[in-house]
Amino acid sequence: MAARLNPLDLYDVRSLLTDEERMVQDTVGRFVDEKVLPIIGDCFDQGRFPAELVPEIANLGLLGATIPEKYGCAGMNGVSYGLICQELERGDSGLRSFASVQSSLCMYPIYAYGNEEQKMQYLPKMAAGEIIGCFGLTEPHGGSDPANMKTNAKKDGGDWVINGAKMWITNGNIAHIAIVWAQTEDGIQGFIVPTDTKGFTAQEVHKKMSLRASVTSALFFDNVRVPDAQRLPNVKGLKGPLGCLTQARYGITWGPIGAAQACLKEALDYTQERVLFGRPLASNQAIQLKLADMARRITMAQLLSLQLGRLKDAGKMEPTQVSLAKWNNVRMAIDIARECRDVLGGAGITVEHSAIRHALNLESVITYEGTETVHQLVVGRELTGINAF
Repeated sequence: MAARLNPLDLYDVRSLLTDEERMVQDTVGRFVDEKVLPIIGDCFDQGRFPAELVPEIANLGLLGATIPEKYGCAGMNGVSYGLICQELERGDSGLRSFASVQSSLCMYPIYAYGNEEQKMQYLPKMAAGEIIGCFGLTEPHGGSDPANMKTNAKKDGGDWVINGAKMWITNGNIAHIAIVWAQTEDGIQGFIVPTDTKGFTAQEVHKKMSLRASVTSALFFDNVRVPDAQRLPNVKGLKGPLGCLTQARYGITWGPIGAAQACLKEALDYTQERVLFGRPLASNQAIQLKLADMARRITMAQLLSLQLGRLKDAGKMEPTQVSLAKWNNVRMAIDIARECRDVLGGAGITVEHSAIRHALNLESVITYEGTETVHQLVVGRELTGINAF
């Protein structure tokens, strides 16, 4: 009799990975199984970010993983970074969000838009987890229209004076630096702002029902003065922050696959063990139809992200392709998490099981870094050539 397929990888997508990529996935997977899963339900319940995990995340080379070794980073390819996101989000979206922000939204702009002095000053310490970053783009009046930015930076001699506010900022209250995007007389520019600078304030957002194991903050800038040496010199305009978001969204296409796999595994185990009307719940047609549909959708998402990763590593990835995968894969995961919660019955509403936690977290993931509607319109614009925003 032939061996059964892996229910979390029906198309054996793992066989399409290189040995190095499989090693990365296995290493991060062990970390999640041994260190994250035993504590993350309590962290979510308590509204606590597990900061004690950051040193090991750094030691594994997961921060800024695709940046060259010259800067103290691992120099991995894009698919390996995607697998890191997938495994971390199998643990919790909040943990993946921490790594995404540090890697794609803070280290990447310093690497891509900074000068050599800035790269050497910050990147090795950020890779080591000694300097934590946050990314200030979204503002209180709205996140889907970054061109309508109110935060401004004005030149004053050899310095810049920043005023304004940013909202929904992951890592804000634990960050040592903020990558802040502000309007200047010469267009939107980015600044590396140490969070101990006079006039900088971070205020943590409480009473969240999503990403509870993550730090979310509002940032305020009241005549924050930084020298011109803290400005990212190699980009101007919206392409700076949007380039960072493309990198982060790429990782987000992989992350929800992990969340969906965690939910499906939990539902498979539960329905095998749960006996109703004298037989396992898994023997019901209605349950098998739901489980089969989950496996179908996870398989499609796996293939979508793997091809996106191969395009990225070939230098051919386009933002519209990222939008399609972010839209598809987060929608896939949130639907599966909600369905698994239902399959678990009353047990599904507690953090003893992961489905409700993933479902709530994914409410944020489907909103941040481009809402589902925004990504649909990006694809629509590509198809028609007409901007409907």
